[in-house]
Amino acid sequence: MGKLDGKVAVITGGASGIGEATVRLFVKEGARVMMADIQDDKGKSLAKELGAKATYLHTDVTQESDVKAMVDCAVQHFGRLDCLLNNAGAGGPMGPIEDIPTDGFDSTVALLIRGPFLGMKYSAPVMKRQGGGSIINTASIAGVRVVESDHIYSAAKAAVIHLTHSVAMELGESGIRVNCISPGFIATPIFQKAAGLTPEDFAQRLERVRNVLATFQPIRRAGLPEDIALAALWLASDESGFVNGHNLIVDGGLSNGRMWTQFQMEMGPLTEALLGLG
Repeated sequence: MGKLDGKVAVITGGASGIGEATVRLFVKEGARVMMADIQDDKGKSLAKELGAKATYLHTDVTQESDVKAMVDCAVQHFGRLDCLLNNAGAGGPMGPIEDIPTDGFDSTVALLIRGPFLGMKYSAPVMKRQGGGSIINTASIAGVRVVESDHIYSAAKAAVIHLTHSVAMELGESGIRVNCISPGFIATPIFQKAAGLTPEDFAQRLERVRNVLATFQPIRRAGLPEDIALAALWLASDESGFVNGHNLIVDGGLSNGRMWTQFQMEMGPLTEALLGLG
């Protein structure tokens, strides 16, 4: 028996990274899944690989007509909708505030805030008619703590967390749970796009990237897409039936502050200064 037997899920950004890992895990756990993305070749290939339990639909989550069609098609194809994972995303423009282009601000906000808003807007009526469901938004620890020079992405993810809290208070009364997941640094193609690398170049550098990310948090390994997929599985399943309006941080402890060893290194010079030893 799978944890999602009989359930139907829609996962945006489902063709790669965290989305792909979650699609694979949900299908393995018994769900029927519609993956929505703009990466058509990857999406169609994954749907073919996974068979009858998965289907792909080209969806630009910044476009209202696309999101409405996504929800309508999922219901028409599978007969219901039990879980929506608003996962589609990308990094925003980085750098000093005076150098950030306004169109970059607009496109980032459209993708990271408008996308989840539209997903919730159109899935809520379906889930209300069914008497329940689970909506999961992908946020980020950038919405919890400052990530240097990533102003717009951080602000957008903070908005996703607050929007999750707010909508949870409304939809919870209809039996619909609304939660979000805040990943830490996860080894996904988002780094490839930020660095301007081709998929082939990124694949060659992936192990080096993971080795670097392993040094970022107390748990000394890189975060993986599968770590976030497991968190989404729990929030989509009946095991989290009393969890609503929660931001589940999955970051190996990164957002808690400086690591113990780093703090000890910094305290050495301070101790020497206080004791007059330096």
